[in-house]
Amino acid sequence: MAQPAGELARPGAADILKLLAPYPGRAAMATRIALICALTVFVTSAYGTPEAALSAYIVFFLNRADRVTSVLLSAALLVLVTLVIGLVLGVAIFSLDNPLWRVACIAGLSFGLLFVTSASKLRPVGAILAMIVGFGLDKLGSVPFGEVATRALLYTWLFVAIPVGASICVNLLLAPSPRRLAGAELAKRLRAAARGLSEPDDAARAALSACLRGADAQLGTWLKLSVVDGSSARADIPALRQAVSSTLAILVAADLAAREPSARLPASFAVPLAQTLEEMAQMLDAGGYPVEIDVALPGSAALPPLARMVADNLHAAMTGFAVAEKAPDADADAATSASARAKTAPEPASAPTPSAKPGGFFLPDAFTNPDHVRYALKTTVAALFCYLLYSQIDWPGIHTCFITVYIVSLGTTAETVEKLTLRIVGCLVGAFVGTAAIVFVTPALTSIVGLMALVMVGAWLAAWVAFGSPRIGYAGFQIAFAFFLCVVQGAAPAFDLTVARDRTIGILLGNVVVYLVFTRVWPVSVATQVDVGLAALQQQWQRLTSLAQSGPRRTQAAGAMAQYGALQQDLALMHYEPSWVRPEPEWIAARRDVLAGFGALEGPMFLLAEQRPGDVAIDTWLRRVTREMPPVQADNGVPSHAQPTPPQPTADDTRAALLKLGDARLTQLEHAASDDAAKGLATHAPV
Repeated sequence: MAQPAGELARPGAADILKLLAPYPGRAAMATRIALICALTVFVTSAYGTPEAALSAYIVFFLNRADRVTSVLLSAALLVLVTLVIGLVLGVAIFSLDNPLWRVACIAGLSFGLLFVTSASKLRPVGAILAMIVGFGLDKLGSVPFGEVATRALLYTWLFVAIPVGASICVNLLLAPSPRRLAGAELAKRLRAAARGLSEPDDAARAALSACLRGADAQLGTWLKLSVVDGSSARADIPALRQAVSSTLAILVAADLAAREPSARLPASFAVPLAQTLEEMAQMLDAGGYPVEIDVALPGSAALPPLARMVADNLHAAMTGFAVAEKAPDADADAATSASARAKTAPEPASAPTPSAKPGGFFLPDAFTNPDHVRYALKTTVAALFCYLLYSQIDWPGIHTCFITVYIVSLGTTAETVEKLTLRIVGCLVGAFVGTAAIVFVTPALTSIVGLMALVMVGAWLAAWVAFGSPRIGYAGFQIAFAFFLCVVQGAAPAFDLTVARDRTIGILLGNVVVYLVFTRVWPVSVATQVDVGLAALQQQWQRLTSLAQSGPRRTQAAGAMAQYGALQQDLALMHYEPSWVRPEPEWIAARRDVLAGFGALEGPMFLLAEQRPGDVAIDTWLRRVTREMPPVQADNGVPSHAQPTPPQPTADDTRAALLKLGDARLTQLEHAASDDAAKGLATHAPV
């Protein structure tokens, strides 16, 4: 049974320990980040580059799990920053002599660049780009004349180029290849399925759920990149993509067996299946992929319908694990698609769906969604307030508040409130560790090597948190930011506590200003995002009925399962919204019930589509789940509720068992929702 949606609580001490627990690849990632930070500090010290702390901090934004993405991201960011710094430099020439024009140019550049970052494909690098822009504008606002401004902006480019160069070198030497990461992820999923079959306890079910929520899109990206860096032959890619597709089918079947007693397999089936899955995982860990898998199983005819279906699906997925599906000829594919549409849609809704428009640089809603403009305005106002504050009180030591605004600004009020605790805790931890290092360690350092070692230790600890669970990862970035600003004060070891104090105050001030602005001025609720996400999730499952080939169908299902996980997080974030932003409790309860319905039907809908592509029972379930929701427009302009009629009768006992399972799960959820409504249970956290 799916977990109730939106029930994520704030992590306690035991939860934090679990989130900090090691897992494969975490130590290697932290070590790589720490090494790059240490090399960055060495180069900045050798050349006397100012703001070495920010150079080290940039490293955290440049690196990903695989070497290809890390190298490409670093190179692309350097090109982008070069263009941005050129723009800032051109504006600086005309604005430095007039303080009013200087402030106006800072505001204009900030607004324009933040709007582009929010409304375009630059969003994934928005945080690091905003920080660099903030630093450049900070320097633009603090220099007395043109030559110094030019030098300051060129140093801004240099403090980006140094970590970029260090990141590229280290990643080319030490970072894992995309193929290795894809193989390791598939092996992890197969082992989770094996455990779910042999030991179906709570831990096994949680592991299976986590694997199902992990998007297959990342695996697809790794496979594409593995061709770029030569770690995979192009001829192997179809087989590896089929392996990703087969793994999803294995996970769904194993999850059903682990959760439903009537689908559980006896030891004569579970043991050989689990052993074979472990052997397949070992092949993937070794850099290959399983072919010609033979699983010896007893006859499944005597098993209950659900258990028989699980055994048959597992056997089929494992024996054809890496056997690429043949594309049907055009005529057969058209006939199959037409037949599926005839089963799943009434005559008025049978018009072909228009092809998707090719994506451009800007997002589809870039110039229609006011949230992009409001985000840029709010961040700019918060940054200018900080700039004017430390300028007017003549306290340049807290200039970090200006840079902090650009780093921590987020889109929605819920994200702002939720991340506030992580920011403050991370800042205090980083400042405490940095101050302790200044008092007890730095006085004993006599060379740059000692400073590099200190930076490496602090960066490793921060990276361990930052690149772990997303629930606490944000704190790791704040730990690194505060630690570097305290410890890295120049080209040599220094122990000025005043610098550490001022920079920490600036970070905290910037966080407070962002919180006040983003919760009071045009607060953005997650509610709209949830409604849009639920409509998209419904459409994803509806499209499943029109896909005859297993590859595209499984890809669609994997995307829907990942979307479910994202919506779970969005509903959980709503508890952090202030009362004047958060929707009514009844609204939250209704969306949570709808999402729980989708979660309960994931397995039955997937397995039904595998057994009988185009089965109309899926649409019947979807209408039952979303009956309380307002109609949404599908991609073809037809309301998504305008869907077909009841399922056709059949003598297939596995189909009947799936229908019974799906109906029972929905009935259980409906009874639970009625009981909650009767008891008047609170659906939101107190303000």
